[in-house]
Amino acid sequence: MAAARVLHRGASLMRTRLLFQAPRARLGWWHPTHSGRGGSEVHGKSRCFRKGLAFSVLSYLGYETYVLISQSSMVHADDHSDILDQADYLYGSGETEKLCHLLEQHKNSDNAELLWRLARASRDLAQLSQTSPEKKKELTYEALEYAKKALEKDSSCFAVHKWYAICISDVGDYEGVKKKIANAFVIKEHFQKAIELNPKDATSLHLMGIWCYTFAEMPWYQSKIAAVLFATPPSSTYDEALRYFQKAEDIEPNFYSKNLLFLGKTYMKLNNRKMALLWLTKAKERVAHTEEDKQVQKEAQELLNSL
Repeated sequence: MAAARVLHRGASLMRTRLLFQAPRARLGWWHPTHSGRGGSEVHGKSRCFRKGLAFSVLSYLGYETYVLISQSSMVHADDHSDILDQADYLYGSGETEKLCHLLEQHKNSDNAELLWRLARASRDLAQLSQTSPEKKKELTYEALEYAKKALEKDSSCFAVHKWYAICISDVGDYEGVKKKIANAFVIKEHFQKAIELNPKDATSLHLMGIWCYTFAEMPWYQSKIAAVLFATPPSSTYDEALRYFQKAEDIEPNFYSKNLLFLGKTYMKLNNRKMALLWLTKAKERVAHTEEDKQVQKEAQELLNSL
């Protein structure tokens, strides 16, 4: 009876809420925000209307009530859509632990959309400050396994390639310089595949820019190791990095504070003081929503002072 009352109340609120446009959930990075079905990670074309409705209800009722309504309803969507809705809401709300708990119940699924979200959630949980070093390492490797399984199930999903590359990069922190350099080729391949599958994904472009920037400024000792280990070691230039950062910004202006910061840093490397000042100022003045944004503001201010 209690569930029925909640369901009835939820239906009334749904009808009322539909009179208004649902606010767009901002799902920020490393929160890459785009999915493998040609749209954002939250707003795939095939689910766009239903997704807007879901977010309206979620925003109004809160997650717990929404779950109760979903469980009470006799209508069940195909292809794990309800689970994906709940997962995307929790991700957008920053509820990392609840998100992991939800998705871990489906860790044996063959659904790539669920699996790459589980890889992302595991990685996000590993990055929390309260996560112990031992647990962080465990979660980092678990995230890679989920991403690997997602890739096996659906290699046409661009988000799968993106998160597989991110997870491989993460485990490199535990496997030494040689393995890290070897993984760089794989990481680049999957970032490029993500971009090929969805050229409008700003975060994939940003990440490819980070890859280029990293190898453009590779320390001399790592360059020597790479030259010994590989006939053609990974390499790039600041000009190449700049093209990716700029394209990401063109596609989705002001989408991520770190893209603004790296535009400024790259222009500094290219000795273009005017453009460096422009982008570092934008990074410093962008409203901070996360702890990472605050760190970006601090670094941008320090770099501006050095100019």
